[in-house]
Amino acid sequence: MIRKLVVIGSVLGTLVFFVGVISIMGAMRPEVETQEAPPVAPIAFVKAVEYAPMNLSVKAQGEVAPRREITLASQISGRIERVSSSFANGGVFQKGDVLIWIEDADYRLAVTRAEAEVASARQRLAVEQAESALAAQDYEELSGGTLSDDASVLTLRKPQLAAAEASLAAAEASLGDAELALKRTKIVAPFNGRVRNIGADVGQFISPGASLGQIFATDVAEIRLPLTDSDLAKLNLPFAFEAKGDDAPQVLLSANVAGQLRQWNGRIRRIDAAIDSSTRQISAIAEVEDPYGKGADRGFPLAFGLFVEAEIAGPSIPRATIIPWLALRDDGQVYIVDDEDKLTLARPVIVAEAGEGLVATDGVDAGARLVVSPVTSAIGTVVRPLYENGDSASTLVDLSSGETETAEAATSSGEGAAL
Repeated sequence: MIRKLVVIGSVLGTLVFFVGVISIMGAMRPEVETQEAPPVAPIAFVKAVEYAPMNLSVKAQGEVAPRREITLASQISGRIERVSSSFANGGVFQKGDVLIWIEDADYRLAVTRAEAEVASARQRLAVEQAESALAAQDYEELSGGTLSDDASVLTLRKPQLAAAEASLAAAEASLGDAELALKRTKIVAPFNGRVRNIGADVGQFISPGASLGQIFATDVAEIRLPLTDSDLAKLNLPFAFEAKGDDAPQVLLSANVAGQLRQWNGRIRRIDAAIDSSTRQISAIAEVEDPYGKGADRGFPLAFGLFVEAEIAGPSIPRATIIPWLALRDDGQVYIVDDEDKLTLARPVIVAEAGEGLVATDGVDAGARLVVSPVTSAIGTVVRPLYENGDSASTLVDLSSGETETAEAATSSGEGAAL
C-alpha cells in the first residue's frame, strides 16, 4: 500500500514539475509584434488605344440557288419519240439544244392539209379577181365607157372578191398554226443550264402543259444573305438598294468542300423589297457570274444547294479603333487609366459593331490606356495597370510606405486584387 502511494506521488510530482517549467518558459517568451499589411492598389488590365484605317465588313450565311429555274413543259400533245443524252439528271445543255422530240407525223400531215387549203384559196381568189375585172369591164361598156360611182358592188362582184381574200387569209393562218405546232414537236433549251430532274422519257404520251422535268440556268448563281438593321448601317445600304455596274459591294463566299476550304467572289446586286416578318431581317442578294465556269474556285464550281459563309465588304474608315465589349459600360462610356494611374471615364464615338467589339472613330485619345477588365472601383481610384500580355503599364507606389515595386513583382507575390 505504501509502495503504491509512493509511485503515485512520484508521477504527480513529475507532472507538477513539467507544468511549472512550461509556465516559466512561456512567461519568459518575448511578445510578437503584429503589423497590418499595407494597402495595395488593385490591378487593372489595359490596352493601348491605337487608331488605324479600317475596312468594315459583315458576315452572313446563305444557300446557293440559280437565278432562273423552270419546269419544262410541252405546248402540244403527243408521244415522246426521242430524248437528248443531255436530258438526264445533272445533264448539261446549251441554249438552243433540242432536249425532247415529240412524234410529229400527225403535225406534218396537218401542215400538208393546210398547204393544200392555201393553194385552193389562192386559186379561188384568182378566179374571183378575174371575174371582178370582167364585171367592171362589162359595166364600162354598157355605161358608155365610164365606171360610175353609182355602180352596184354586187355588179362589180366586190363582196365575192372580199370573201375570197378572207378565205385565203384564213387558210394561211391555219398553215401558220400547223407549222407552229410542228415546230413545237421539238423541246428546245431556252438558256445554258443543267437538268435538275426529269419527269418524262421515251414512249410516254404527254398532254399540253404536262411537266417534263426541271432545268436551271448556270449563267448566274444567287445567294440570299439575311441582314439585320445594324448590318445595313455598317454597309451603308438602303432598303431600296440596287447596284449598277461595278459599284456593287464585293462579297467573299467560302465553304469546306471535300475536305478543303473553297472560296468564290461575288457582288451584292440588290436588297429584298420587304422585311421578313418572322425574323425581322431583310436579305441582300449576292450574285456570282458563271459559277460553273470562270467563277469557279480552281475548277471547283459553286454548286447550287451549297451552304456558304459570306463576308460582305463595307465602306473604309480612315481612322478607327476597336473597343472590346468588356470595356464598354452600360452608359456607353469606358474606363481610362490616366498618367497618375487613376481611373477616369471617356465616351467613345461608336459607328459600327465588329465581331470582337465596337468600332470607334473618336472620343478616346490615341495611346490612352483603356481598361479591358471588369471594374468595381470608383472613379479616381489608383490602380496598377497591366497590359493584357502581362507587361507592366507603370511603376507602382505602396500607398502606405511610399516604397515602389513593379506590377510584375506585386502580381507574383499575390498581394494584388484584379478589378
